Amino acid sequence: MYIKIKRISDIVLATILLVIFAIPMLLVALAIKIEDGDPIIYKSKRMGKNLKVFNVYKFRSMKTKRKELKSDLNHKDMVTKVGKFIRKTSLDELPQLFNILKGEMSFIGPRPWIPEYYEWFTDEQLRRAEVLPGISGLAQVRGRNGIGVFKKIQYDIEYVDNMSLKQDMILIFETVKTVISEANAEITESGIKEEIRELKENNLYITQPYKEAI
Repeated sequence: MYIKIKRISDIVLATILLVIFAIPMLLVALAIKIEDGDPIIYKSKRMGKNLKVFNVYKFRSMKTKRKELKSDLNHKDMVTKVGKFIRKTSLDELPQLFNILKGEMSFIGPRPWIPEYYEWFTDEQLRRAEVLPGISGLAQVRGRNGIGVFKKIQYDIEYVDNMSLKQDMILIFETVKTVISEANAEITESGIKEEIRELKENNLYITQPYKEAI
């Protein structure tokens, strides 16, 4: 029953926020266009509910001509000036309101991860895909990228097992405080590769239902 209520609430809240943030989103889009050209929206393949792949939307924060940049530039050097600001304020996440309206995401749930993670998940770890991924979730308010991948998954499964209106309301409130704190907000490409490596080494000899299905 709550899943239906949650979906209706997501649609209503996403619509309201799109109206409220219409002008700020337009200004961000213009700033990205002026500083670094197109594309304005960054799309990335992510795993959704029931292992369905979808494109997650974000305002682009990385420089487009990355191949022309010096090879020794680190992750921070590849972020645009506008990108630094929208990441710091989490404005880069606003396009995910459209993911919510499309039924691909919810406001609260496990963060949508790239499919490569799921190639090395155990049966239990795959349970994080039993619900819609969220813009924020239990793992985000409990440490974001300051905690390890296995702890993140543990929190995600805890959310799946205890999903309720009360918990979602608490997490929305906690998310606001987390965004304001700015702590552990980002994870680099090398950080993602390291998490996948940890999963692979830990779960290498365990049967992977998702991997068998592809």
